[in-house]
Parts: sequence; C-alpha cells; structure tokens
Amino acid sequence: MSTPSAPLHLPRTSESDQLLRIRHSCSHVMAMAVQRLFQNVQVTIGPWTETGFYYDFDAPEPFTPQDLKKIRRGMQKILRQNLPFRREEVSRQEARRRIEAIGEPYKLEILAELREPITLYHLGDQWWDLCAGPHVTNTAEINPDAVNLETVAGAYWRGDETRAQLQRIYGTAFETPEQLAEHKRRQEEAQKRDHRRLGRQLGLFLFSDAVGPGLPLWTPRGTQLRSLLEDYLRQQQQQRGYQPVVTPHIARVDLFRTSGHWQNYKEDMFPLMAENDAGRAAEEGFVMKPMNCPFHIQIYKAELRSYRDLPYRLAEFGTVYRYEQSGELGGLTRVRGFTVDDSHLFVTPEQLDEEFLQVVDLILTVFKDLELRQFKARLSFRGPQTTKMIGRTEAWDQAEAAIRRAVNHLGMESVEGPGEAAFYGPKLDFLFCDALEREWQLGTVQVDYNLPERFDLEYVAQDGSRQRPVMLHRAPFGSLERLIGILIEEYGGDLPFWLAPEQIRILPVTTTVFTAAQQLATQLGRHGVRATVDCSGERLGKLIRNGETQKIPVLGILGEQEMEADSVSLRTRRQGDLGTMPQASLVNLARAAVAGRRATLMS
Repeated sequence: MSTPSAPLHLPRTSESDQLLRIRHSCSHVMAMAVQRLFQNVQVTIGPWTETGFYYDFDAPEPFTPQDLKKIRRGMQKILRQNLPFRREEVSRQEARRRIEAIGEPYKLEILAELREPITLYHLGDQWWDLCAGPHVTNTAEINPDAVNLETVAGAYWRGDETRAQLQRIYGTAFETPEQLAEHKRRQEEAQKRDHRRLGRQLGLFLFSDAVGPGLPLWTPRGTQLRSLLEDYLRQQQQQRGYQPVVTPHIARVDLFRTSGHWQNYKEDMFPLMAENDAGRAAEEGFVMKPMNCPFHIQIYKAELRSYRDLPYRLAEFGTVYRYEQSGELGGLTRVRGFTVDDSHLFVTPEQLDEEFLQVVDLILTVFKDLELRQFKARLSFRGPQTTKMIGRTEAWDQAEAAIRRAVNHLGMESVEGPGEAAFYGPKLDFLFCDALEREWQLGTVQVDYNLPERFDLEYVAQDGSRQRPVMLHRAPFGSLERLIGILIEEYGGDLPFWLAPEQIRILPVTTTVFTAAQQLATQLGRHGVRATVDCSGERLGKLIRNGETQKIPVLGILGEQEMEADSVSLRTRRQGDLGTMPQASLVNLARAAVAGRRATLMS
C-alpha cells in the first residue's frame, strides 16, 4: 500500500499559530453572521484549512455571490465590535439541553461522538458552538480588511451521499491586508496553472459523465506522457534490481481481511461484488483492490525463499480503486481509479537499513530528474490518538527506529507527523511544495513488520532456521495521476523537452515543402524524437500561434529557402529563437536532449 494518504493538501507548517487561531475564529464569525442575516439556517462544522476556513450550513435557499458579499460585510461588522472568545466546559447533559433549546439537530449528532470534557466557545454573549479551539482572545486581533469569502460549494453531511445536502462557504483570512492581496494574486496564478484546464487545452485527459466521476480518460497525448514516466521509472528500477509483476484488479475479500485493510479501510473500498449469478454470501465476494501489497505478498509466498534470494524486489504500475466521495474529487489529484508506481521489497532485518537508504536515493533521483526541487521529508509516525493500528508495539518501535536511523544517516532535514502513519506501519513521506507554495505528498517509503507476520511470511536463514522478512512499501511518484497533475501545474503546461508528448512540430510555410517537412519529422522519429508536421495549410502566423497555445517545446519553420539549404529555423518555448541551423544539427541536438533527459533542446 504505497499510495499517498489523504488529505491531498497538507496544512502549511510555516503558518503561525496566531494565523491558525485567526482562521478558526473567522469560521465562527462567519457562522454568526450567516445566522444573523438568514433565517432558519443551521450550522454543522467549521474548521480552518491550510489556506483559510469553511463552515457547512443547512440553509433553505442557495447562497449567491451577492449573499457572500453581504455575509462578508456582516463579518466585518462583528469583528469591529471587539467581542471576546470565551471557552466553557459543560457536562454532556448540559450541552444537550442547550442544543435542544436552540433547535440544532446536527450539533446533537456531533455531541454524541465527543469525549468529555465538552467544550463550548462563545463569541461575545450572542453566539456559541461546540468546539475544541483554539481561538483568538478577542475579535480585535483580526483585521477586518484581511478577511475574504471566496466560494460556495455543495457538501454532504458527514461526506455521505445518502445524507443531507449542505452548503459549504469557503473563506480565507490573514494577519494583514497585504498578505490577503498576495493570496489573491496566487489564486489568479493557480487558475492559470490549473491542471484541469490545461489538461483539456493540451489534449492530455478528460472526464466523462457517462463513465463516472473521478475516473480519468487518457487521450493519445496523455497516454504518451504516462508511458514516458513509466519507462523512465522502469529504467531506474531495472538498474536497482527490481522485478516487474502484474496483478489483478479484484480479489477475494478474505485477502484484505488477512492484511487488515477490510477492518481498517473498508469505508474507502468499493462495495463487494457477488462471486456468481446465484449470489453467494457477501462475505465470500470480491472487491476492487485499494492497494497492491497483498498481491505482491502472494507472489513472495508462492515458494519458500532463501536468505540468498533477499532482497526480493517486486515492482508494478498497479491501478487501484478508492471509493472517494464525489465532493472530495478534484481533477487528477483526487480520483477513484489511479495507478501507483508500487513496489514491495522483502528483506532480512540486517538488510533493512541499506535497502531503505537505496529507496530514498531512488526517490531523490526521481525528484531531481523531474525538477521537483522544493520538498521536505516527514516522519509519519503513530500519534497519541491513533486508533487504526495493527501489530505489536515492539514492531512499530523497530520500524520507527529504522526510519530515524536512515534520516539521521543522510543528515536530512525532516518534520514530525504524529498520526500520519499507515495502519500497518510508519512512513517517510516526501512533501513537495509547488510554485504556489502548496504542499502535496508524493514519494513515500514505509517500513512494515506487521504484514509479514499476518501473512506468515518466512525465509530460510543461513543457519537453516525459518525467519520473518521485513517489508518495505515504496512509491517514488505516489501515483501517476497525481504526479501528472502536479507536473502540469508546476510547469504551467510547459513540460520539459524529454517529457513532452510532442517535442518538435515542423511548420511548412508552403505546400511545396510538405514532403520535405515529413521527411525531417521521419528522420527525427528514427532517432527517438517525437516530431509531427502541421499540414493544416494555415498561414505561418496561425501555425506558430497554434504551436504556442499547445505548448510544443520546439517549432521548426521550413520554407523554400530552408528546404534548399537542408536547414530549419527554430523557435523554442524555453530558450527563445535559436535561428536557422542545419537539419542534421537539429537531429543531433534533439537526440542528445532525449538521451540526456534534458529540459531544453540545447543544454
């Protein structure tokens, strides 16, 4: 199970505690303003997020853009009243009495799940909600001009499509108006880089209502990009002794009972399928796989391994399926079917440290080659409130110690992530910070003593005894879908030369040079360069604009003069106009750029 964990975006650790308090407090201020302005509106939950806050409302009428402006003015009025935030502890019975008195049934459901002590936060003497905090001490700490409301979206109560449809108002808050202005600028830039828009513009992928939400369809160009990434990683893996495997998309549910996924991950798995038309009992049915690790375990277990066989490294681009709620889906970054660059290593305890370091080296190599330079490492360990955890405490201690040793050995800066572990073991996750300062989880390596024990895995040690291997779960990309979405946004669709599905487009100035243009494209193709010819017959200006709109790295202009001289005039996106050069020189440059995985035609 080497897949990235939700949520996709992580709260930015650089944000100050005061800013988080401001945002949390603003969610309460917004809810208070809404209930002041609109009748018969019930509130549900309202947390802060990495860029702001939101609250979910059950309202009789949809909120409009004009309503958001009205609510923001109402918030500013409340903020200027210098109202205190006051924390109060009450008994469960007292909390229930007060909730029933104001007729808020959603709060009763929340209350039923809370542990004591039950805490309320009062905003002045006029509004309160169930909340654990933290908040500012007074609304005077919040600058009214540094607060904004952004959008309204639909949300199901508890994320359950069978429950009530709510309205979620998103807002943001900062410590100064200047910070808010910078945030708005970044939002505008994010819209320009949005991989959903660029994916359509560049013809890479699409979604279809006929197929279903969260299930991307890859066009020929997008499939080419996927294949390039897969081929690149396969080459890296082959150099490191990985063996490719292919496993099914479904399996008996008992496989996932043994692994613990059914007990700990059932709500995220697609529903059971009956084994045959007669409809055997549900517990004997099949499920679509949410992870690849139990399948790789079966391959390992098919025969008794010797210590001489270890490390045993299996790798697969395996498509897995998660039953994400429709409201949580987002382009390629949160989908229901995605392909994981999954690998599972079976090692002896003595081999663990060295193999872990080798996996980290692979992940760092991938980041370097993809030009993903802004990242940090997170130790995703158990937390004090961790409840979904299998295995012995001693096994967890061993796994966490192994990760710490590796990080210390590398001298790698890292942050702690209590509670971010997988249910079967701790992880070292790599969080990438993109050009918009958003964090995404990409590469991950996980140490697992528990699944080998649950599946009773063994190997014959040098002394002839039967010993238990340790597993490493590893995915440098995380998933192809998420990685491609991030790459599109990071580059603004302007992919590096070696990754571009179409690297060079030849633009014939007149129809008389069509044949020569085709010959040049064919010559480039023989050397592994992806080249095409635009035979639309449009004027040169239109041909250039089309190529630039589709972000083709290199445009080769071929007219009568160039044809006679066996030359071509080059325009590139990253290096500008390169002038005219011999066609043979273009072929040599392009071939070297492909072989060297260069971002540009000329180094």
